Order: sequence, then C-alpha cells, then structure tokens
Amino acid sequence: MFSNKLAHDHTPQAIAARLEHEPKAGYLREWVYGGIDGVVTTFAVVAGVAGADLPSSIILIIALAGLLGDGFSMAAGCYSGTKTEEDNYKRIHDFEHESTHTHPEGETEEIRQIFKNKGFEGKTLENVVRTIVDNRALWVETMLVEEYGLTKTDHNAWHAAFHTFIAFLVCGFMPIMPFVIDFIHSFPYAMEVSVSMAGITFFGIGALQSLWSHKAWWRHGTETFLIGTAAAAIAYGTGYALKLLVL
Repeated sequence: MFSNKLAHDHTPQAIAARLEHEPKAGYLREWVYGGIDGVVTTFAVVAGVAGADLPSSIILIIALAGLLGDGFSMAAGCYSGTKTEEDNYKRIHDFEHESTHTHPEGETEEIRQIFKNKGFEGKTLENVVRTIVDNRALWVETMLVEEYGLTKTDHNAWHAAFHTFIAFLVCGFMPIMPFVIDFIHSFPYAMEVSVSMAGITFFGIGALQSLWSHKAWWRHGTETFLIGTAAAAIAYGTGYALKLLVL
C-alpha cells in the first residue's frame, strides 16, 4: 500500500494545476547525511576520548572543534559535489544544444532510435520524432534524459551546503550537550547521558526517514542506531587500546 501522502486528485483541472509548477527542490538527502554523519563524527570523538580516560574539558574541546571543523568540511564537500553536478548538466546541455544545430540529421536519428526502442513504429514514431525536434528545448531535454540519464534539478549548491552544515551541527551537538552541562556545572553522568543522546538521535533520524519510505519507522530507526553504535564502539575501543599502549 502506498502512503496517503502521495494520493492526489486526478481530475483534468487538478492535474493541470499540479503540472503547472516545476517540482521544488528538496534537501532531505542533505539532512539525513548531515545529521547521521554529525552524530557519528562527534560521538565517535567523545567515545574515543572517553575511552582514553581524558578529562571532560578535553572531551568538550576536541568534540566542539570536530563538530565545527568536520561540519564545515562536509558542507564544503556537499557544495563541491552539487556544483559539479550542476556544471556537468550545463556542459552536456550546451553540447547537445550545439549538436542540434551542427548535426540536426544525426540528432534527429538519435531521437528516432530512442523512441523506436520504446516500441513506437511507423507514422506514430515519425509524429513523435517531429513533435520533439520541432521544439529545440524539448529536443535537448529529451536527449539529456534519454541518452545521458540526466534530469534538470533545482538543487542549489549553496543551499545544499547550508542544509548539510545545519543538520551536522544540530544532530552532532546532541552527544556533546551533557559535557557542556558538565563544564558549566559538575555533572557526573555526562558520558552516560551522551550515550543516550547519541542513541536517541540516531534512532530519531532513522525513524524520520520512514516518512519518505515504505519501511516501518522502527526498522529505519534500528538500522541507523546500529550503524552509529558500531562507529562509536570502534572509536571507543581504539581510544581504550591506545590508553593501554601509552600506560
């Protein structure tokens, strides 16, 4: 069964109104990636330093530095990746646009073979080809989708980087919060609460993913929780092992 969130009116008027506007860009991927990586990164630092039995003040300093530094690094990487996709789309778009002018016969034949492979034949095929090549914008867009598998996106590189950075900061701060409290006023259970906060955040991020998936919320939550727990366990074990080696 599909979610009722996807249900919509199928009257001609409703369909026309819905298709009148281009789909808005969504940044769900950036929030999920940024949020998960934020918790994994900061809690891995917390767990690793705690495994080495260092003071809470040191844990806080290293974790906050990692939160800001790694958050910026991830946002920069997201910007570069999204900008590369934008540049690649524009490059191929310009190439295909030029090709429809310099090699119209060849580009027309490409359209013909594309739709022939989809099952169109005879007069119907030629009508489809003629309809497409008579509209150059549609012609180029069809080539981008069918030949290169590229679709136009409204994703903005700066917006994607911003969403990634905010998600990283918000989610990544959760495991650090108990140590901030401990720094302000002695809190003997900072590590225990940090573990709980990390686990809750991991599970929460995963559970929210179910809003865009067929999987049950608890499945997504459990998967994300296990991924984060594994990363934290590795970091804690490494810190503890280094402590034994040093001592």
